[in-house]
Amino acid sequence: MPRYLTEKQVTAFQRDGFLVVPDFVSEEHCLALRERAMQLAEQHVPSPEQATIFTADGKPLHAGDDYFLSSGEAIRCFFEKDAFDAAGHLRDDAHLCLNKLGHAMHDLDPVFDSFSRTPQLAAVASDIGMIEPLLLQSMYIFKQPRIGGEVTCHTDHTYLWTEPRSVVGFWFAIDDATTENGCMWALPGGHRLPVRERSRLNEARTSTVTDVLVAEPYPLDSLACLEAKRGTLVLLDGAVPHLSAANNSDKPRHAYTIHAIDGVASYLDDNWLQRPTLPMRGFAPSTTSRVTSATQN
Repeated sequence: MPRYLTEKQVTAFQRDGFLVVPDFVSEEHCLALRERAMQLAEQHVPSPEQATIFTADGKPLHAGDDYFLSSGEAIRCFFEKDAFDAAGHLRDDAHLCLNKLGHAMHDLDPVFDSFSRTPQLAAVASDIGMIEPLLLQSMYIFKQPRIGGEVTCHTDHTYLWTEPRSVVGFWFAIDDATTENGCMWALPGGHRLPVRERSRLNEARTSTVTDVLVAEPYPLDSLACLEAKRGTLVLLDGAVPHLSAANNSDKPRHAYTIHAIDGVASYLDDNWLQRPTLPMRGFAPSTTSRVTSATQN
């Protein structure tokens, strides 16, 4: 397979645990995905009375919610905590109060499938050493103006555990991501530190629990700012600590993330995200129409 990344870029990814690749996706494709995400949000948004709130601020309100735990094979909508006022009413139209869509748009929607599976992405996965990359989950993150929540320091391996470690995040800036609207920050070289926690299903498989592996928190005094223009791809090693601040600005910060694992590794059956009936596929573009425009779930 032809290379996409230079040797210098691969070395930087191996050294830092992340790599910022500007101009990876055209503005046209970013805006098309943005439009489709808004359409899916309107189609799938539940009523406020049935809302599942997603938080990544260390207090997971969604951890025991079946709507969340069974979303690995669906397109579902998750609200921001601050989308509701003191009286419990939404501050705006429901689809404008969402934290994210998840977690199988790349398999169930043709627009997301096309964005997620390209020769360029297949080449990048090969360049960084993935042997059999498989697309496990997708998330469209809205980071809404003024209510987009904080994402505290974490690693993706904590939640998508494989043995050996293999998860890689492919994060796309759909809007410009800046310090003003809550861009990502990552710890250079942090992927070489021991992972602090593992999140898994409890024995009843009705909620998640967190196993503390190392009590010492990650050192956050040397974080790198990952500001990114629309169309930028940010690669994240599954063990690199990263975070983002709340969006207190009047500008949205839409982003799209694919998490891929390596098929040569074992994906544990007590990870929260399971796909019992939806086989995983790689980055190769679809040769047959295996996706549908999902209207349910």
